[in-house]
Amino acid sequence: MGEPEPVRKTHMNIAIIGHVDSGKSTTTGHLIYQCGGLEPRLLEKLEAAASQVGKGSFKFAWVLDKLKAERERGITIDISLWKFHTRRFSITIIDAPGHRDFIKNMLTGTSQADAAVLMVSAAPGEFEAGVSRQGQTREHALLAYTLGVKQLLLCVNKMDLTEPPYSQRRFEEVVRGVSLYLRRIGYSPAAVPCVPVSGWAGENVTLPSAKMPWFKGWKVKRKEGFGKGQTLLEALDSLLPPVRLSNKPLRVPLQDVYKIGGIGTVPVGKIETGILKPGMNISFAPANLSAEVKTIEMHHEPLQVAFPGYNVGFNIKNIAVKNLRRGHVAGNSRSDPPAAAAHFTAQVIILNHPGFIKAGYSPVVDCHTAHVTCQFAELFEKIDRRSGEKLEDNPSVLKSGDSATIRLVPKKPLCVERFFDYPPLGRFAARDLKQTVAVGVIKSVEKKPAGVTRKQAQKAQLIK
Repeated sequence: MGEPEPVRKTHMNIAIIGHVDSGKSTTTGHLIYQCGGLEPRLLEKLEAAASQVGKGSFKFAWVLDKLKAERERGITIDISLWKFHTRRFSITIIDAPGHRDFIKNMLTGTSQADAAVLMVSAAPGEFEAGVSRQGQTREHALLAYTLGVKQLLLCVNKMDLTEPPYSQRRFEEVVRGVSLYLRRIGYSPAAVPCVPVSGWAGENVTLPSAKMPWFKGWKVKRKEGFGKGQTLLEALDSLLPPVRLSNKPLRVPLQDVYKIGGIGTVPVGKIETGILKPGMNISFAPANLSAEVKTIEMHHEPLQVAFPGYNVGFNIKNIAVKNLRRGHVAGNSRSDPPAAAAHFTAQVIILNHPGFIKAGYSPVVDCHTAHVTCQFAELFEKIDRRSGEKLEDNPSVLKSGDSATIRLVPKKPLCVERFFDYPPLGRFAARDLKQTVAVGVIKSVEKKPAGVTRKQAQKAQLIK
């Protein structure tokens, strides 16, 4: 019989977010290495390759930046997934990119996360760049909050580069600066562990550091109780396990679709609600296609049943790869199958828009893994963002700081849900001018009748 079956640890998806070059990939690589998720042989190989290109300090980052394009630029482009175990959790790390142009990829990463580690560099000038108006530290934290990532960890990295190295004053200055901003977004700073680390040197990542004797440990105060510890690993272990929605119908927003020789079409995504099993008949929206699931895999291991929170790939019959793409949603054909939205009503908060927003404004809406242009078709009412009371009917314009109920019409097929029914598919960010202009939650969705393809709908209109 061999050894006893190990206890199944709770699965957590953690996004690593923050400004470009804050050391996200390096710190994460070191963490995974110290938790035994990496073979030393592979690391030696990466080190040799990195020093050949003259980027020796990037060896841990290379663990996550497997794409060749990234290796040359030294930045993370797509979201890499990696797995390791802590005392309490089995953690999948989603290492999200920090460059401005890659915010779209970063959104897909955070929409899958249960918690986020906000990586901030303490190196001179780098912290200031990250929290400036153009920096990503603010925007990433805001997007994480909007997309429903309620648990945050603040990791102050590059402590080895402060002046003097491992400076307590610099750490406290960074924590003060970031906490102010986090409070404005909606996070409670008392519930955010703040951990100083050096991802490159591996200080205070999994073991307490002798170089920071002044650091007496982090403490958090949450309504579920108190927590304290010293290292980044302990802070990850102190997170609250997410409440999974396995009793609801299945929803899997697709992150990618692959064609694998000898196997066929393999959509990949995180199960947000419900349960996926081989043999199930699955519907895809807004593509309006259905197929049977042959097999399911997670981290290259076959599964007989996949629960919410799992990042899985599943093999389906009779659908060509070109008919499915990132942003589509899979669900059970027999239990509230997903459908394309004709239009939806949402409560939005306008965050930073330089002018006035009128009906007809069309930003890109990022909801779960989809990025689709949607038109603000009607502005129903302006409301007080704190109390929810109505301030004005049919406002003519909205400006930064306003909250309103509006009707949105997708310009391309899009599948979204009511926040109340499926929270992960019912919240969104609206982007324009390379920044997040609004965030919102969906109150109601008018779905397109199933079975009507676009061509049939056009014919019906011609007949009219």
